[in-house]
Amino acid sequence: MGKSGIKVDPFCFGGNVFGWTADEKTSFELLDAYTDNGFDFIDTADVYSSWASGNKGGESEAIIGKWLKKSGKRDKVVIATKVGKPMGHDKKGLSKKYITQAVEDSLKRLQTDYIDLYQSHDDDKDTPLSETLEAFTGLIKEGKVRAIGASNYSGARLNEAIDVSKKNGLALYQTLQPEYNLYSREGYEIDLEPVCLENNIGVITYYSLASGFLSGKYRSENDLSKSQRGGGIKKFLNPRGLRILDALDAVAKEYNTVPASVALAWLIARPGVTAPIASATSVKQLKELLNAATIRLSEEAIELLTMASEY
Repeated sequence: MGKSGIKVDPFCFGGNVFGWTADEKTSFELLDAYTDNGFDFIDTADVYSSWASGNKGGESEAIIGKWLKKSGKRDKVVIATKVGKPMGHDKKGLSKKYITQAVEDSLKRLQTDYIDLYQSHDDDKDTPLSETLEAFTGLIKEGKVRAIGASNYSGARLNEAIDVSKKNGLALYQTLQPEYNLYSREGYEIDLEPVCLENNIGVITYYSLASGFLSGKYRSENDLSKSQRGGGIKKFLNPRGLRILDALDAVAKEYNTVPASVALAWLIARPGVTAPIASATSVKQLKELLNAATIRLSEEAIELLTMASEY
């Protein structure tokens, strides 16, 4: 993960499903299966899963915390969480005061005394970058956080944050969490990839499967009712999207796997990508995704996918 010294497996389990489409029992089964298969990187956020009916935020962290206590696997996993998205009332942003409060809440829910990777969930333009980075630096010195990362930053703001850290002797962002997948390439590749490669920032991609579209289970508008995420898939059902699915089908057949694994393997093969994040709601689905970490795509396969998804 950047220059942090923290090493992780090249597939990250996304904790956005915990407390939403996966209840506590299912979440424990998924986390057990994930770690039993030799993987170690779990991403969540304080705001997960506030969008589910009856939730208020913190549910995902709380489930992970209960699992860590029950399994005794805290030293076997790398836990990444985030701060900054609105958590109700005035709980939001990246001020020193709020970060100091939010980290304690996350540590309590996670039932741990340190967070491996603590990430700015959103760029907070109302707070000076120096204040945010000073707060994070203090947490690292206190041993509450091992490394810091950013999410949803522009290339210019990420560069600015790096400059502020270097000029003031503050902790540097070691990772970036951007939206990036075979369909949504342009924003990351043009604006962010150059900054990450130049500064050796590890990239952890979200929406790695384009909300499930790249799994191949949505081929027409008739398929949109297949899951709670279906409504957001319609925008991908166009000639370019279907061309990407055709390429994924061809490569999946060649490697005797499923399209989702191939889509993740393409990300893993990209320079600078540490690990794509993806989530699953069943152990069967999870094991299919884990195959991505063992697939070594040929140059021809990578080229086919890259050309099919050209923007």
